[in-house]
Amino acid sequence: MKKALVYPGQGSQFVGMSKEIYDAFQVARDVFLEVDDALSETLSKLIFEGPMEDLTLTQNTQPALMAVSIAIQKVIEKESGKKISDLCSFVAGHSLGEYSALCAAGSIGIADTARLLRIRGNAMLDAVPAGQGGMAALIGVDFEKAQEVAKFASSEGACQAANDNGGGQVVISGLMAAIDKAVAGASSLGVKRAVKLPVSAPFHSSLMEPAARKMAEALAAVKVMSPSVPLIANVTAEEVTNPDEIRELLVKQVTGMVRWRESVNALKNKGVGRIVEIGAGKVLAGLVKRIEPEVETVSIQTPQDVEAFINSL
Repeated sequence: MKKALVYPGQGSQFVGMSKEIYDAFQVARDVFLEVDDALSETLSKLIFEGPMEDLTLTQNTQPALMAVSIAIQKVIEKESGKKISDLCSFVAGHSLGEYSALCAAGSIGIADTARLLRIRGNAMLDAVPAGQGGMAALIGVDFEKAQEVAKFASSEGACQAANDNGGGQVVISGLMAAIDKAVAGASSLGVKRAVKLPVSAPFHSSLMEPAARKMAEALAAVKVMSPSVPLIANVTAEEVTNPDEIRELLVKQVTGMVRWRESVNALKNKGVGRIVEIGAGKVLAGLVKRIEPEVETVSIQTPQDVEAFINSL
């Protein structure tokens, strides 16, 4: 049975994530040290001790979630004696998790990934003045219905589908006035529930164009190699291994939609029967279960999870 390793995005963070892994394994401590050095600050202290409001700032959340995922990944590889290409056939990640996936697959180094995500977080914050953009989750909708809601709201400004998460959940993103209109009018358009998200910017929308330009510059200066297993890319839901194409897709991802439902469908169609989430929380495993219920899911966060996973190989 083929396996895929997947890596979570924003919203999965919590204070103290992966502390047990850090305490138990030197190889995990080495990852956090490398990230701290790359950013010239002790991000690890913020991850383990908080405060949560600082951890939730996107310029911190993005490298923090990557550090946690890669620390766990390195522990799995060390303890099992297997390379990532022995552990899976594909990798994928949700939004910033795509950077974690590429780092795990050896496409981008840990220090470069940390710096790219810090740039990405800051660039996203700078793209739209605070409070002017936002996001909302539409619950109990298919993708077509979500697009209808975004179109209805766009009379108030930019609004588009940002994350097609599957299982009846689509996130829209845009100017706050448009998001407010979407939330207020959602039930009249047949949406079960619409919830504004506590995010600092309208991610994955056309409003992020200035951030996309900054990421194009940053990525051009970084060494990107062919990953040891193919990535299923967010913006195409297709596999990619070419470094130039990877760079291009990471730039497009800033303003483009995360096609998570289609990515999971693609993995299933490629013969993947087990999807393993590596990092904080269990958000992706939950989404996978709603999209492709027959695919087995595992979430790895603790030393016990690592041991159980290795025993299952």
